[in-house]
Amino acid sequence: MKPHNLLALLYILVMSANTFFAVGDAMALEKAKYTVVEKQKKQAFELRKYEPQIVAETFVEGDFEQVGNEGFRRLFDYISGKNLSKQSIAMAAPVSQEAKSEKISMTAPVNMERMGERYRITFVMPSHYTMETLPEPLDSRVELREISGQLMAALRYSGTWSQSRYEEKKDRLFELIGKSGLRPVGEPVFARYNPPFMPWFLRRNEVLIPVEQGFRMPTD
Repeated sequence: MKPHNLLALLYILVMSANTFFAVGDAMALEKAKYTVVEKQKKQAFELRKYEPQIVAETFVEGDFEQVGNEGFRRLFDYISGKNLSKQSIAMAAPVSQEAKSEKISMTAPVNMERMGERYRITFVMPSHYTMETLPEPLDSRVELREISGQLMAALRYSGTWSQSRYEEKKDRLFELIGKSGLRPVGEPVFARYNPPFMPWFLRRNEVLIPVEQGFRMPTD
């Protein structure tokens, strides 16, 4: 099965588990929480303040258009039950414990960013979980991490998930950030909100770039 077909199948399973899906932003998935601080309508990008979050992450080596599929599969396996649920067990005799797994709801977007020679793929965990209540991944390549709140410049676009289109939008956002006097402080993130079977013209894609809070250079 081709990678894109596999990813499509996994997404179909996710939607079936949630028993509801619709077009575009109406999909019944919890999304990463943020507040729009500033909206540059003329320049078509937003400044967003993202809330602290917990992510499941994995690192994958390979080509831009292939690593997302491998990373998605690992993280999908984790939220689908390839984990060890943390339970509070009442004291009893004899003492015994049965290992159980836990299914975790899918969230949006699926994020990908380059980290050296690898790519980091992340799922945001549903907001009702904490590090103490999330089940432990059974795959050693999957880890849980807390991320503090951060300010992000965001450029939204529709269309394909090709590397060339992403690079075009990434370069455009860097250009807009520079014109606005902002200072980038991290790696760009490719955020995908929709399944592969969503028509390309209805997809919500974004480039996100962390910027320094409280910093703005004078511009002409």
